[in-house]
Amino acid sequence: MKLYDFALSPSPRRVRMFLAEKGVTVETVQVQLREGENHGEAFRKVNPGRFVPALELDDGTVLCEAPAICRYFEALHPDPPLMGRDPKEQGEIAMWERWADVNGFMAVADALRNSAERFKDRALVGKVDHAQIPALAERGRTRAEHFLHDLDERLGKSEWVGGAAFSVADITAFVTIGFCAMIELEVPGNLKNLKRWHDAMSARPSANA
Repeated sequence: MKLYDFALSPSPRRVRMFLAEKGVTVETVQVQLREGENHGEAFRKVNPGRFVPALELDDGTVLCEAPAICRYFEALHPDPPLMGRDPKEQGEIAMWERWADVNGFMAVADALRNSAERFKDRALVGKVDHAQIPALAERGRTRAEHFLHDLDERLGKSEWVGGAAFSVADITAFVTIGFCAMIELEVPGNLKNLKRWHDAMSARPSANA
């Protein structure tokens, strides 16, 4: 199998961290997004949506979207469990990862893609071009700011984002924090719970994936 990747993109980083935590190595193919390689005919045959990550299986099946790819590897390599050990944990982790994805990751994406010059007419990922909407950039940044404070509040009640154990929810939240740098949004210094967690996350080997 092959993982189509771009080293500077936060979405495939979620998959790389997940694989690192699993101890799984997959052949990767770098798709140069900044040069528009994802819009070329060769990559469009892999993923008509023109985005990474995309995982091409040995039988030719292609899985797109980071959460779907991580779920595939969770089923293939269940240990260590990163999506919960029982139905309750699985539900809680899925809930918190979705929360981090929608309120954090997607908020930053809105702020970036609706403001950066390189995303002119590419405000949304996909095969259809969409014009930037400056108001969405402003709203996205505001949502991202709220996300940081809400994450700090959550981490004041729980050691990890999804509960008592490290999980895929932590990966999504951690990558989102790194993604914030792309819109020059810094984590406020008074968010002590977030700092404690971020220090722990940064010390994990997978943080360098």
